[in-house]
Amino acid sequence: MIVTAWNNGQHFETGAGYGIKINAEDRDKFFKREWKFITLQFEDSTIQTRVNIDKNSFWNSTCRELINMEIGMWLRNNHFATWPKNQPPKFRLESLPNHCFLLGRL
Repeated sequence: MIVTAWNNGQHFETGAGYGIKINAEDRDKFFKREWKFITLQFEDSTIQTRVNIDKNSFWNSTCRELINMEIGMWLRNNHFATWPKNQPPKFRLESLPNHCFLLGRL
């Protein structure tokens, strides 16, 4: 699936305030409401992180972001942490077994 970088408007060096936005159709197809979290792996990295999806903001009609400091650090380390207004970078998110997903470049 294709996902979009997201930021809450604050660009912390810690990676806080960053995430990836998933469209509703992909969320409903690849994620399950009964899951409390997913495991996110990053392309070209051994880092894995748990991301909470047991929150109303992920399941409502407007937000749908996976938010996590490790996502922010991956974006920062790969020079994707800032972008022109209304032009966030897009990425590939691949569904793997056992609630795991792989985030990588298109």
